[in-house]
Amino acid sequence: MRAFLAGVLSTLLVLALALFVLVLSLPVADRPPNPPRPSEGGAGTPASVAKGETWLGGVDLSSSHVLTSDGPLSDVHATGAGVRLTSRGLRADRLDLEAVIPFATASAQLGDGVELYAAGNGRAGIRRTATLLGHQVAIRATGTVRAESGQLVIEPETVDLGGGPSVLDSVLSAAARRFVTFRHTVTGLPGGLRLTAVAVGQAGFEVRLAGTAVELTS
Repeated sequence: MRAFLAGVLSTLLVLALALFVLVLSLPVADRPPNPPRPSEGGAGTPASVAKGETWLGGVDLSSSHVLTSDGPLSDVHATGAGVRLTSRGLRADRLDLEAVIPFATASAQLGDGVELYAAGNGRAGIRRTATLLGHQVAIRATGTVRAESGQLVIEPETVDLGGGPSVLDSVLSAAARRFVTFRHTVTGLPGGLRLTAVAVGQAGFEVRLAGTAVELTS
C-alpha cells in the first residue's frame, strides 16, 4: 500500500482522458458540423483552458483488475470532479477511490515475512515469525483494522505463540504484541489524497481514499 496507489490513479485517469480526447478528434462522416453553441458550464467550470490542456467536469472510472509493478488491485472505482490534464500531469478538484488490496499485496508491502488473511467477523489475521527474548517464535494473531488520521492501523486482540511453556508463553505474549501491531502511513499518495476507511473482506482490504485539490504530476 505505498506508491503503487498513485500509479493506479494516474494510469486510470490518463487512459480515460486520452480516450476521451481521441474520440473528440475522430472525423465523423456524412454529418455537417454543428454550429457553435454558447457555453453552458456550471459553477466551477472554467471559461477556457490553455493550449494543450483538457478539462473534464466529472470522471467515473472502474476496473475489475489493475496490475502494477508493486502488486495487483481489484474492484477499483475512482470518481473525480474538475479534472484538468496538463503537460505537467493531472489535477482534480475532488477525487474518491475505492479498491480491494489483496492480502498478498498488502503483506508484501509490510514485509518482514508478515502474512495477512481474513480471520472472520471483520478481523484481520496475522502470521509471522520473530525473535523474542532470544527465542525464534511463530506468532499468530487476530486484530481489528481501521483508518486513523490517514493511517492503516492493525491492532491485535488475540496473540497465539503456538503453545510454548505457559510461563514463557505469558512473558513472550506481551512482547509479541508489538510485532503484530501496525500503524502504517500510506506513503507515495498524490498530494491531497488520504486513506479515509478500511475494512477486511474475504479477498483483501477494502479501502476508501478521498481528497481535494489532488495533484498527479508526471
